[in-house]
Amino acid sequence: MPLYEHVLIARQDLSNAQAEGLIEHFSTVLADNGGKVVVSEYWGVKTMAYKINKNRKGHYAFLRTDAPSAAVQEMERLARLHDDVMRVMSIRVEAHEDGPSVQMQKRDDRGDRPERGERRERR
Repeated sequence: MPLYEHVLIARQDLSNAQAEGLIEHFSTVLADNGGKVVVSEYWGVKTMAYKINKNRKGHYAFLRTDAPSAAVQEMERLARLHDDVMRVMSIRVEAHEDGPSVQMQKRDDRGDRPERGERRERR
């Protein structure tokens, strides 16, 4: 079966339990249509770059699935009809990456950026 990654953005006025309930709801929709959820992550409430339906923030959820295209289309259709879901994005991938998504990884390493107050030489 094809592999997909989905990102859902739900309204900011939902509780964390309600947002995680949405993840479970769409996971069961996929399972009922012959697919399975490999990994699901709740990213929490994040500020968006622009307003969507008069909301500045939203609950973000991430799903990695192994499902037929009919199951994905049904899940997207139901998500677009759901009042609490503001946006859905599904991407077909060749293979799922191991480990947590980029959003869930800790960013301790700041690369080769200089410390505050430290100056680079000008050329």
